[in-house]
Amino acid sequence: MEKLLVAKIGGNIVDNEAALKSFLNDFAAIDQPKILIHGGGKIATRIAEKLGVETQMINGRRITSKDNLDIVVQLYAGLINKNIVAALQASEYCNAIGFTGADANVITAVKRPVKDIDYGYVGDVTEVNEDRIHQFLANGLTPVFCAITHDANGQLFNTNADTIASQIAVALSAYYEVSLYYCFELKGVLTDINDKDSVVEKINTTKYAELKEQGIIADGMLPKMENCFEALQKGVAEVHIANAEFVTNQQVKHTTLTL
Repeated sequence: MEKLLVAKIGGNIVDNEAALKSFLNDFAAIDQPKILIHGGGKIATRIAEKLGVETQMINGRRITSKDNLDIVVQLYAGLINKNIVAALQASEYCNAIGFTGADANVITAVKRPVKDIDYGYVGDVTEVNEDRIHQFLANGLTPVFCAITHDANGQLFNTNADTIASQIAVALSAYYEVSLYYCFELKGVLTDINDKDSVVEKINTTKYAELKEQGIIADGMLPKMENCFEALQKGVAEVHIANAEFVTNQQVKHTTLTL
């Protein structure tokens, strides 16, 4: 089975011009089918503040009001996505194409149900059109997804980029042997946030429960870890949390997830 690399980059890379440029140069040069998913939450928070729009986070997840939705759509689907696509097109090895979930109807979602918390215009993925994404890959294109989905009835949603990465990886595992990389500015999951080399190199579900109980894994890392384990349970071959350098240099220290 052919290999597929699915990489997700977060706001700390997207927001750092030098780090983003370095990652995209390395990513573009990878000679195999690949997909990139990006967030941009830090930029969205900064722009919202300038516009006087309140940003509210609960358990690492953004509450998306109508005003927040307008901001994230403009940034994620517009400025950030197209800058990334343009940067990848600068390489002769990567013919990139940018997507929201609405484009070619590749990712549909439903508004997250209100239970204890009303997350606003946040969508939970219901379906990934893996056949269509496979067609793009088979034609030599590199899809670049932002964190925007739709409900097939005209409504856009802000959707967790980690979840999109996991769902795409799971869906494409029908066609490929999929490796899923969550890339950010740190080397992996750390036992001590002040020691950048204190990487937990292997985490299974038992170790995850221990680290969660100790408060080492908390806040925004919780949904990321949940997505990692769900991907493994549903057929993704391997999942890693690592510095962006890991995409092209797998000898560097990183965190590998196992069941």
